[in-house]
Amino acid sequence: MKFLVDNPVSPLVAEALNAAGHDAVHVRDRGLHQADDEVLVDIAKAEGRVILSADTDFGAILAVRNETKPSVILFRRGTPRRPSLQAELLIGNLPAIATELDRGAVAAFYDTRIRIRRLPVGTD
Repeated sequence: MKFLVDNPVSPLVAEALNAAGHDAVHVRDRGLHQADDEVLVDIAKAEGRVILSADTDFGAILAVRNETKPSVILFRRGTPRRPSLQAELLIGNLPAIATELDRGAVAAFYDTRIRIRRLPVGTD
């Protein structure tokens, strides 16, 4: 799976995803650390990447645009803050959510659950 990792998530998570066989780039690696979220949505969509963030603005952008892509994974309250634990949580749960991400979804990781909303937002 291909990922665009946003500023709120450590570049170490991108490294762990790459080590696990995924294609992950951090916004800092591309000089996009100050880019508007809308620009990141456009890049992720064009490159077929899932956005990985803690920033809920991505869901709002997709809702306003009525978009079905790109998918977004959000780390929400109660999830680990250490990059190694975030990577472990994500990699361990990817098989269970991969189909929904391929179709277009926002997956929010909470302390004890994962909530998935299909895109466009408001259709599930």
